Amino acid sequence: MDSVANSVLKRIRVHGRGWVFTPRDFLDLGTRRAVDRALARLTQDKTIRRLAQGLYDYPRVHKKLGVLAPNPDDVAAVLAAKTGSRVQVSGARAANLLGLTDQVPAQLVYLTDGPAHRVKIGAQTIQLKPARPSRFPGAGTPAGLALQAIRAVGPAANQDFVVRQLSRALSARDRTQLAKLIKHAPAWSHEIIRRLMTLISSVP
Repeated sequence: MDSVANSVLKRIRVHGRGWVFTPRDFLDLGTRRAVDRALARLTQDKTIRRLAQGLYDYPRVHKKLGVLAPNPDDVAAVLAAKTGSRVQVSGARAANLLGLTDQVPAQLVYLTDGPAHRVKIGAQTIQLKPARPSRFPGAGTPAGLALQAIRAVGPAANQDFVVRQLSRALSARDRTQLAKLIKHAPAWSHEIIRRLMTLISSVP
C-alpha cells in the first residue's frame, strides 16, 4: 500500500468505527486521484464501506448482528457539509430521540438550508428537505434538537411529561442554551422552557 493509502487508512482508524466521510476529508494527504484510488482499495478489501457515490463509512461491527447500518444523523451531516449547508433533525425524529414519543418516524427526514437530497442506504432512505431559515436556531446542538421536539409534540402535549423527559435528556448547559433560544420557540412552549430553567436554579 502506497504512502497516501497508508495515511488515509491511519486517519480512518483514528476517527474510529462509525465515522462517515467523503474523499474531501483526505485531500490534504494527496491528489484526488490518489485518494479515490486508496478508498477504492479499502472498499474492495472491505475495510470501509461505500454508502453512495462519494460517501463512505468505517462500519461498526456487532459481535452477533454483524456489520451495522450507519448513523443516519452522521450521514445527513456529511451530505449537508458537502454543499456547505446546515442540517437540523426533523421534529418527529427529535421527539423520538428525546423520549417525548415512542413513535419511530417512517422516513428519516432532515431539514436543510441547502439543496434537497435523497440517498438510500440499505433499508434506510435519508432525505434532506429544504426549510426556511427560522427552523435552524441551535442546529446541530442538543438545545436545537429539543426545540424541534417541542414544536413536534405541540401545545396539546402534557407539560409535566415534556419537562420531565427533557430534564433527563438535557444537561444543565443544554437547558441554558435552550433558554437562549426561547424567542424562536412558539409562545405556548415558553412555560416549558422556563420550568426547565427553574430546575437548574433549584439544584443546591
